[in-house]
Order: sequence, then C-alpha cells, then structure tokens
Amino acid sequence: MSESSAPFVKICGLRNARDVEAAVAAGAGAVGFVFAPGSPRTVDAATARALAAEVPEGVLTVGVFRGQSVAEVRRFTEESGVRGVQLHGEEGPEDFAALRAGGRTLLRATAEHVRRCGEYGEDLLLIDAPDPGSGKPWNWGSAEFTAPEGRWLLAGGLTPGNVREALETTGAWGVDVSSGVEGERGVKSPALIDAFVRAAHASDR
Repeated sequence: MSESSAPFVKICGLRNARDVEAAVAAGAGAVGFVFAPGSPRTVDAATARALAAEVPEGVLTVGVFRGQSVAEVRRFTEESGVRGVQLHGEEGPEDFAALRAGGRTLLRATAEHVRRCGEYGEDLLLIDAPDPGSGKPWNWGSAEFTAPEGRWLLAGGLTPGNVREALETTGAWGVDVSSGVEGERGVKSPALIDAFVRAAHASDR
C-alpha cells in the first residue's frame, strides 16, 4: 500500500480492464472486486485474478465480502490473488485474526460509529452508509459525528461533486466509492473515476 500525503482513494466494484486501468491511471490507492453475492458488481475469482494481475504493486487489490464464512473468504482470496480483504457483516475479531495469515491487508466496513481503527484487528476502517452500494449518503456532516482515530475511509453517497467537501468536513484518511463513479448502475465511467480521484486529491484535509 503506497504512502502519500494525498487522501487514499479506493475505487470499488470494478469488473473490467478498462475501469481498472482508469482507476490506476487516475492515482487510486486501491481497487476493489466484489465477491459478495447479489450485487450487479459481483465478479468471480478468475475474473478478479486476471484484473488484479495488471495492477501495479503499489496499488492495493481488495476482495469485498459480506456475510460470508471465513472459509469462503479465504478460498476467494487465494483463487483471485487479491492482497486485501474487506469484511462487511457480522464478523468479529476472531475472523480478522483467522484471515491475517499471508500478510493480507484487512479492512473492516461498518455503518456504525467506531472510536478507532484496529479494534477488531483491521488495518483500515471503512465507515459506510447504512445501505452499502446504494449510493445513498449518510449524514457525514452531522454535528454528532466524531471521526475515528487512525486510518479510516469514508464511504456512502460520495461523488466527484461532493468528495472534496466530505474529506474536508470529516478529516477522513481516505475515501471509498463505487456507485458514485458509475454512468448507470453497475457500469463504471472512466471519466467519473478520474474526476473523483482528482477532486479527492485536491482536498485540504
């Protein structure tokens, strides 16, 4: 995972080489492949492996899971060759510990307010909207919001038009986007990917 003073940007839900190339060229720090069933962005392990093989070493490749068993997560991770694992469900610290082997970067996604990154053994914390992948934002500008300590990513309803304000309001270490860079549901727009990364990197956190 590359080190930079600019906000870390993860482009999630990628399904083809064109969009992966666009994310890398724009300067994203991570690209995500959805293995959770039921999403229009879901890919199989073989597709993810082919796409991840073209990603430079400095850009993190992440498999995204939701409510799947540790055994299934481990199988998809090994078959796809991704270097990061994002869990978005009811997983506990023991699940993160079980997936630690192999030097994987672990991401914990939650819609709850969390005090700090690392409470479950994760490397990165992702604060998501209550309805992940819907593109519906949560109230990240609320006066009641308290930013977690450590490395955390803001997600949920972000677009090229609001990501700079979101970063400057919350002070997030980074951001995660999927539907906010799509021309239609499940279909990414290289132009929106580029615009999103540019806007995020222009922020003054």
